Amino acid sequence: GFMEYNLNRCVFNSSDLNDIEYIYSHYYNMVEYIRFSSSVGKYVGYTEYGVKNAERFNKDASVLARRKAQKETYCKHNIDIW
Repeated sequence: GFMEYNLNRCVFNSSDLNDIEYIYSHYYNMVEYIRFSSSVGKYVGYTEYGVKNAERFNKDASVLARRKAQKETYCKHNIDIW
């Protein structure tokens, strides 16, 4: 069957939170079709479906605020562990 999944990851350039990029990707059948990157600050779509969703998400301030907050909660939490 078809597989859809999301991936959260943090790219550490240093242990300073400002140097960390938080990336949230949606995949469908192993293809990444949309991504939120904290360094870009919004969603970027890679397929027609992804682009449509990115436009919709980027218009929603609460969605963007939640994703930006994820960097703090998800990455900062993991700095201490890693």
